[in-house]
Amino acid sequence: MDDDLPETVKKCMRILDENVDFLSNLEQDLDDQKEDELTPDLELHHLYDMTEDVAESAKIKRAESNLMRRQAEDSI
Repeated sequence: MDDDLPETVKKCMRILDENVDFLSNLEQDLDDQKEDELTPDLELHHLYDMTEDVAESAKIKRAESNLMRRQAEDSI
C-alpha cells in the first residue's frame, strides 16, 4: 500500500494541474466574450490603450494561474 502512495499523489497532482488550467481558461474565455463587444468611433490612441490593457490583463491572469498552481503543489 505504501508503494502505491507516491503514484497516487502524482496522479492527484496531474488532475489538479489539468483542472487549474481548465478553470483558468474557462474564466478567460468568459471574460473575453464580455470584452468582444464592438465600440464605434474609437480613435487610434484608444486602440493603443486597449491593447496595453489587454496585454496587462493577460499577464495578471497568467500570474494568478501560476500562483494557484504553485499553491496546489505546495499543499500536497
